[in-house]
Amino acid sequence: MKNKISFCQRVVCAFLLACGVGVVGVSFAANDGKAGGERRLLLPDIIAQAQSLAHTPFQAPGKDMPDILKKMGYDQWRDIRFKAVRSLWPDQPYSVQFFHPGFLYQNPVTIHYIDRDGTHHFSFTEDLFDYASEGIKGHLPDDYGFAGFRVHYPLNRPEYADELVSFLGASYFRALGRDLVYGMSARGLAINTADDEGEEFPLFRDFWIVRPLPGAKYITVYALLDSRSVTGAYEFNIYPGEETLMKVSSTLFAREHIRKLGIAPLTSMFTYGENSGFRGDSDFRPEVHDSDGLLVYARSGEWIWHPLVNPPRLLINAFGGDQPVGFGLMQRDINFDHYQDLEAHYEKRPSVWVSPQGDWGKGHLELVQLPTESEYNDNIVAFWVPEKAMEPGDSVKYAYTLAWHSARQPRSRQSYVTATRVVRKPDGAMFVIDFGGEEFKTVLVDKVPVPDVWVSRGGHIAATQLMKNTVTGGWRLVIHVQVDKEGFVEGLLPGQRPSLEFRASLKDGALPVTEIWSYTYLP
Repeated sequence: MKNKISFCQRVVCAFLLACGVGVVGVSFAANDGKAGGERRLLLPDIIAQAQSLAHTPFQAPGKDMPDILKKMGYDQWRDIRFKAVRSLWPDQPYSVQFFHPGFLYQNPVTIHYIDRDGTHHFSFTEDLFDYASEGIKGHLPDDYGFAGFRVHYPLNRPEYADELVSFLGASYFRALGRDLVYGMSARGLAINTADDEGEEFPLFRDFWIVRPLPGAKYITVYALLDSRSVTGAYEFNIYPGEETLMKVSSTLFAREHIRKLGIAPLTSMFTYGENSGFRGDSDFRPEVHDSDGLLVYARSGEWIWHPLVNPPRLLINAFGGDQPVGFGLMQRDINFDHYQDLEAHYEKRPSVWVSPQGDWGKGHLELVQLPTESEYNDNIVAFWVPEKAMEPGDSVKYAYTLAWHSARQPRSRQSYVTATRVVRKPDGAMFVIDFGGEEFKTVLVDKVPVPDVWVSRGGHIAATQLMKNTVTGGWRLVIHVQVDKEGFVEGLLPGQRPSLEFRASLKDGALPVTEIWSYTYLP
């Protein structure tokens, strides 16, 4: 969709991205058909556009999509193929292809690209696509806009340009590290997630893609975000590799009061795993999930592992304390035998780690888990919530790095949780937690660690067992829990008993030698 404040008439200096050097300090001239022109930085100009937009009422995307595109299914939409020969920069290491509007993607976006000759508008035309189904072509005018785009790069082998990153739908995007397949997504922003009045989904309305010069180590994408409550300007510097890095900076402007702002939101899917039992006759696969846990590196030095669940009702966890050093949704289990899915390859789904840059102020990390019956619905969201709400006229900046990678190597040097299994009982539950790591095979090889276990009100620890895992070289902790009898309040709300919170770790004396296992159990 076009923005009312046009940005198509800009000419950029020739050295914007010389071999991976960023645009900081580089100016450009406006090209309005006249000699000369005002000179200013590219990113600050997009920030100014976002700020100006915040002073006007939000206008929802105005283009009306034909019903044949609105009502098409996923397979029909997927069969509309972009012609690779029409890619932007098809003969370069970084090339760009585009998504056709339709299906769920009904908000067209405007695409610009920047090279040494200036800033250009890349127009939508149906001639860019091959249509497998009859009757689909011929319904959209030229310059209607795209659903999104994807960047290709020879990530896994020099002779083939793999899909590296895609921006598609609202403010969603996702990327790949080497030898991975698409799984979880990130978003530009989350607003009022799991709020009683409903979530707001901001949109990326305009993109500017900067052409890297030969030898560049990254590609830069700018985006203009718009929503009922907020506008924003974003910069993405994307470095492909075994661990693909995305350096993100954002400047936000509030139109309205925002109760809950979600910074660096990650979105994933967890249907069932080793902690929820094998489905048996209903599915041959032992586990189905894009991510299996939230990992947090706290300022205190603690590493916290919180396994995900598919809860019977909405479940929200808040992790307080100072701004974390990092957090992420991990696909820690990368054993094919645990999934047995030759199409989805859940063992190849990326983990995503968020490293905040600068001072984000006070706030908390939030994990939202929703019940789902389908592996096609994302039901997990994690993000940082600032303590201070945004008011109309407020402006804030956030910067962070996203690392898209395999969990083959743990991020923590401490020993870590390798598996969580849960056995439900009439009066409680049994948790079986496996810890692994090289330290158990080296410096701790002759030591027996001591369990440190805590449970919240509503349950009590009946017994614990710690045994050496002679197969893995780690340790297995078994926790037997009894759930307290229902009180008066719980009796009034059948099926809504309060959740139980658990923390457990292994120590060498008073010194922790493992990350902290954190778990929420719904009796």
